[in-house]
Amino acid sequence: MPQPVHILAIDQGTTSTRAIVFDRHARPVASAQCEFEQHYPDLGWVEHDPEDIWRDTLRLAKEAIEKSGVGTGGIAGIGITNQRETVVVWERGTGKVIHRAIVWQDRRTARLCAELKGEEGFEAEVRSRTGLLVDPYFSGTKLAWILDNVGGARERAERGELAFGTIDSFLIWRLTGGKVHATDVTNAGRTMLYNIREQRWDEEMCRLLRVPMQVLPEVHDNAHHFGTTDAALLGAAIPIAGVAGDQQAALFGQACFGVGMAKSTYGTGCFMLLNTGTEALESNNRLLTTPAYRLNGQMTYALEGSIFVAGAAVKWLRDGIGVITHARETNDMATRVPSSHGVYMVPAFVGLGAPHWDPDARGAIFGLTLDATQAHLARAALEAVAYQTMDLAEAMVSDGGAAPAKLRVDGGMAANDWLCQFLADMLETKVERPVHLETTALGAAFHAGLATGLWADLNALAETWTQGQIFEPKMANFERKTLVAGWQDAVRRTLR
Repeated sequence: MPQPVHILAIDQGTTSTRAIVFDRHARPVASAQCEFEQHYPDLGWVEHDPEDIWRDTLRLAKEAIEKSGVGTGGIAGIGITNQRETVVVWERGTGKVIHRAIVWQDRRTARLCAELKGEEGFEAEVRSRTGLLVDPYFSGTKLAWILDNVGGARERAERGELAFGTIDSFLIWRLTGGKVHATDVTNAGRTMLYNIREQRWDEEMCRLLRVPMQVLPEVHDNAHHFGTTDAALLGAAIPIAGVAGDQQAALFGQACFGVGMAKSTYGTGCFMLLNTGTEALESNNRLLTTPAYRLNGQMTYALEGSIFVAGAAVKWLRDGIGVITHARETNDMATRVPSSHGVYMVPAFVGLGAPHWDPDARGAIFGLTLDATQAHLARAALEAVAYQTMDLAEAMVSDGGAAPAKLRVDGGMAANDWLCQFLADMLETKVERPVHLETTALGAAFHAGLATGLWADLNALAETWTQGQIFEPKMANFERKTLVAGWQDAVRRTLR
C-alpha cells in the first residue's frame, strides 16, 4: 500500500474556518471554508461559540478530504493553525465549554491590566518572563475573568475539573476524543503564563494572574505527534502532527527560516514577524518577543508587531457603513482617485496595537471635506494598513533587528495589488507575494509534514516556496514624507 503524501491543514481563524489539503509539493489540491458568527455582548467585548467552531472544523475537514479525492488513507497527518490568545475553558469530564470563547480582540480586562501595570515592576517582570506586555490582548487575564465570573469555575479549576486552552488545544481535545490536552510553544507563548526563555509554564505568572496550573495543557514542539484523531470522526485515526499559532505558522509557511527574514500577514488584523534566530531580542519599542517555532527542542524566536485592525476595517466599510459591497472593490476604488485627498483613517476600533499599545484609543477619520468620496474612504483604509506596517518595521530596526531586504506578504488582503505597491512605497523595500497566499495553513502543513517525514528538513520546505509578484518601491521621496507626516499627525490626534 503506497505511503500517504498529503497533509490536511485546519486553519481556524477569527472570522472563518477553513480546511486545505496540500500535496507533497506544498500545492493546495482541495479546500473548504465558511464564516461563523461573531458575538458582541457588550462594548469592546468579542466572543465566539466554541461549538460553532468545532462543528465547522469537523464538517470542513471531511469536505476537503472528500474534494481532494485522496480519502483518509491519503492523509499522512493533520496540521492545525489557529487564532491566538482566544480563550476556551471546558469540563474535563464532559468536554462541555463553560463560557463562550473570549476572543483576542476582546478588551473587557482593560481595567484589570491597567491596575496590574500600576504595580511597581509588574510589567518589567512580565516582559522578562513572557516577552509580552500587560494587555487585554493576551490570554492570561481573559482566563482569570472566566474563572472569576462563571459560578464555581475557580473552585472547579483548582480541583482539576476544568481545562484551559487556546483554540488549538480545544480542537486537539475534541479531535482526539478527549484523550489529549496539549498545545505548542507558539500558542503557549501568547498566554502571558509561559516563560519563553526557560520554556515552561511560569509558576510566578500563574500566581500573579491567579490561574491554577492544573488547567494548563502540555506544551510541545511545533512538529510533534500530538495524538491521533478518534477514528469515528473522520473515518480513520489520523496523526495530529503539527500545531502553530496563525502568525508563526505564516512565518513558517513563507519559509522565513533565516535571521532577518520577515513576513506580514493581512487578515482581520496585521501581524509582522521578524526572525531573530536563537536570540530572544528584547524590544525598547513595545514590540513583542515571541517564539517563532521550536523543532527538535531548538527554539527560534521572532520580534512581532501586532496591528489589531487591517481587514476588519474593510469589513467595517462593507458591513458597518455600506461603502462597499465586496472587499475586492477596494483595489479599484483606491486606483480610481489620485490620492486619499488628505483623508486618514486610524482604525483603532478595538484600541491601537504596536508600537502604541493604547487599549482606550478608538477609531477616527481625519481630513474629511465635502468633496471626500467613498473611494477616498476605501483608499484611506488601505493606506492605514501600510502606514501601520511601516511603524512596525521602523520599530524593529530601532530594536536592533536587521532591516529586512524584502517583506513577504500573505493573507486575504495581500491579493490587493494596490495595497502591495503602497506597502513597498511606504517601507521603501521590496514586497514579495507568493503564488499561494494561504501560507498560514501551509505553515501548519509544513510542521505536520516534518513530523510525519513527508519533508526531510527546512531546506526541503524552502524549495517548495514559489514566488509570485514582486512590488518595487517607486514613490518619490517628497511625496512619501508628506504622506507619512500626515499619518503621524492623525495618530497623535487619536492618542490624545
